[in-house]
Amino acid sequence: MTKQPVGDDSVGRMQFLLAMRRRGIGDANVLRAIDEVPREHFVGNEFSDDAYADRALPIACGQTISQPYVVAYMTEQLDVGPGHKVLEIGTGSGYQAAILSRLAHEVISIERYRTLAEAARGRIATLGYQNIEIRLGDGLAGAPDKAPFDRIIVTAAAETIPPALVEQLADGGVMLLPLGPHGGVQRIVRVTKSSGEITQEELIGVRFVPLLPGQAHEL
Repeated sequence: MTKQPVGDDSVGRMQFLLAMRRRGIGDANVLRAIDEVPREHFVGNEFSDDAYADRALPIACGQTISQPYVVAYMTEQLDVGPGHKVLEIGTGSGYQAAILSRLAHEVISIERYRTLAEAARGRIATLGYQNIEIRLGDGLAGAPDKAPFDRIIVTAAAETIPPALVEQLADGGVMLLPLGPHGGVQRIVRVTKSSGEITQEELIGVRFVPLLPGQAHEL
């Protein structure tokens, strides 16, 4: 995969990467992917000075772009390889999909808000990432026409593991999602599928916006 152009804040990016390493992100491929994707393209102009701050930032439709450490941590825990097909539930700004695209063969990302999906498509096109498909739809339904997926990542909190996503996970595949009550503290859970059975491992505590059921929203 060709390295993509990055923004002008080289000092901010360098400090950003050092902060990720200090917090335990050690996978060289993940760090390279983070370096290649200009985060400032994925935040609103009013937050451009905070693009490399380690905190979540608001985006349209009441959603957020996740804290950079959480993006890096989830990406590392997902263990994406160059031959993998990845499903992302919750495109948001498109930042996580962009990171994944630097590591995977193909990324399918589903967003329920038309405003967010269209904005993310524009950013992805501008940056020239050609292995990402952004769909408008119900994330809980996944993308059965493209299944099975080697990796699935959910970037909104579910109260239970969505059965349709388990079904679409390849044997030997891994799914990562925040699991827990809406409005409360959740935990990142890594789900591994083997011979049709799943095992779960709880990881760090997080706080995500809720994963909402239903068809795409025209907002």
